[in-house]
Amino acid sequence: MTGTTRSGPLRLLHIHSSFDPGGKELRTVQLINAFGKGVMHTVASAVPGATGAMRHVARGIPVLQINLPGLGGRPGPLKLRALAQAMKPYDLILTYNWGAINAALAHSAFGPSLGLAGLIHHEDGFNADEATRLKPSRNAFRILALARAQALVVPSTVLRNIAIETWRQPPGKVHRIPNGVATARFAAKPRRDVLPRLVKHKGELWLGTFAGLRAVKNLPRLVRAFAPLPEPWHLVIAGEGPERAAILAEAERQGVAHRVHLPGFVADPASLIGLFDLYALSSDSEQFPISVVEAMAAGLAVASPAVGDVAAMIGEANRAYVTDPADEAALARALLELVEAPALRHRIGIENRAKARAEYDEATMVARHAALYARVMGRERFP
Repeated sequence: MTGTTRSGPLRLLHIHSSFDPGGKELRTVQLINAFGKGVMHTVASAVPGATGAMRHVARGIPVLQINLPGLGGRPGPLKLRALAQAMKPYDLILTYNWGAINAALAHSAFGPSLGLAGLIHHEDGFNADEATRLKPSRNAFRILALARAQALVVPSTVLRNIAIETWRQPPGKVHRIPNGVATARFAAKPRRDVLPRLVKHKGELWLGTFAGLRAVKNLPRLVRAFAPLPEPWHLVIAGEGPERAAILAEAERQGVAHRVHLPGFVADPASLIGLFDLYALSSDSEQFPISVVEAMAAGLAVASPAVGDVAAMIGEANRAYVTDPADEAALARALLELVEAPALRHRIGIENRAKARAEYDEATMVARHAALYARVMGRERFP
């Protein structure tokens, strides 16, 4: 199952619940672009039409889109066999998160009899329905579905522990590969008018975040924590999603609507993040948020609830501003303390930038994925 004898370009199948822009989807695009034109990628989304991340694939990289029936809903034997049959043309199968678990189960059930290539599953975190407690039924399902996966990739120590202790995966099968960015690109200072409908005026200071506007990101919490900050400060939330109206309504309730800005999705965070003076998260659940790496690479201090690996990711001086997730007032105090101490923000930012460059550069992430892919495929190198 792990070797390949087919001629021509290597063919990788990426199976996602959705391929609209988000952390795992844009990381997939990073890898697709880094591997270049010698690999043929096929992307399947369980939600038809949810393929917005395709826009960020570099010109000339061969990527196809397909529909795979049966990714959602109850996985009956006929459905699973049809899913497994659809995987036959590929040299490596890559599944992502709970939304693709039916595909992992199909591979586990029918992979040996159909001679399927190896499968690597990726888990990046949880939606709002598992933000505070994992569902026992899903844990049991993952144990079954991942039984014959060749590897499980996670970005965080928290997820690695869950994979080993809760999903009963052998430690040697679980690979922690932290997310990475092209850190050097985040050093440049953007133009103040880089956003089409929002200009940073002289004297303004921006608290910023990049996030899908989803319930698990709890952005109304960030609006409330921001509200006591002094008038020169503005909150900029870059992203799109169903919680937009709720965020704006909270800004109205707090009397800060004139200082809260939602410019929409920003395709290139490096083009904007340098305008931020401080970075914040407010999520109920994260694992290894790539936006924090981007903020670190841009030389920013970060305030955040203690979710996932955030406290371990950032520099030592920044860790005092990672707060109890249940204590919203503590997040507000952390923001206010950083707002009132520009020299401290600067020192923390320098340490964060150095750590991002040393530990979380995109080249390291790409190399680790390539080495794992090669091993699962029985090759000396990938591609």
